[in-house]
Amino acid sequence: MAIAQGRISAGVGFNLIGQHSQERNQEATVYVGNLDPQVTEELLWEMFIQAGPLVNIYVPKDRVTSMHQGYGFVEYRGEDDADYAIKTLNMIKMWGKPIRVNKATQDKKTLDVGANLFVGNLDSDVDEKLLYDAFSAFGVIVATPKIMRDPETGNSRGFGFISYDNFEASDASIDAMNGQFLCNRAITVTYAYKKDTKGERHGTSAERLLALQTKKSDDERSRPHTNFATGPRPESGQPPPPPPPPSS
Repeated sequence: MAIAQGRISAGVGFNLIGQHSQERNQEATVYVGNLDPQVTEELLWEMFIQAGPLVNIYVPKDRVTSMHQGYGFVEYRGEDDADYAIKTLNMIKMWGKPIRVNKATQDKKTLDVGANLFVGNLDSDVDEKLLYDAFSAFGVIVATPKIMRDPETGNSRGFGFISYDNFEASDASIDAMNGQFLCNRAITVTYAYKKDTKGERHGTSAERLLALQTKKSDDERSRPHTNFATGPRPESGQPPPPPPPPSS
């Protein structure tokens, strides 16, 4: 379907790592997550075109149900427009759910290192966007902040969770935000309890060591290749061989 000199891709059965990613300018593409089932490609187009000219919108869908899987990708003509969309549209609510907008290149691998925080004593007026705005100053938040709500009324239960991509950010967040006031209530910020454990919290030395090792491994893989072929090295104390004569 062609719209405004761009296109909306049907997107059944592929993801960003697959066929469609090879056709995109990744630096000008944003990932859009936490989408409500009612959100359509057309609606995403109407919203995101406010930030700049669009090239393509791609929303992966389930082959059987044809329902989207809660996320999509929006490609702009330029990187500046993609950056502007991230600044203005991240955490905007669609059907009551705050959407997550970030560079698609950053979302290929969102590693849960264990830098997961519990935020308690929240006022009923604190929503996901306010939580994001308050805590994103300390580092990269890898998922939409989660406020636990009553399933029937939708009202906040007074606590939520935030996950960072490293422990430096989560440590700084605890130091700065624990005991601070949000909407006139002093909040508590600590490491969250691990799932399926008996009272063990995140932030352990084992998690930190694993996160450090993973980061080193990722850094090694991302280094540019420098192993270039060379000629035989001269022996110690010997002058290097003369260059070859110019070809006639």
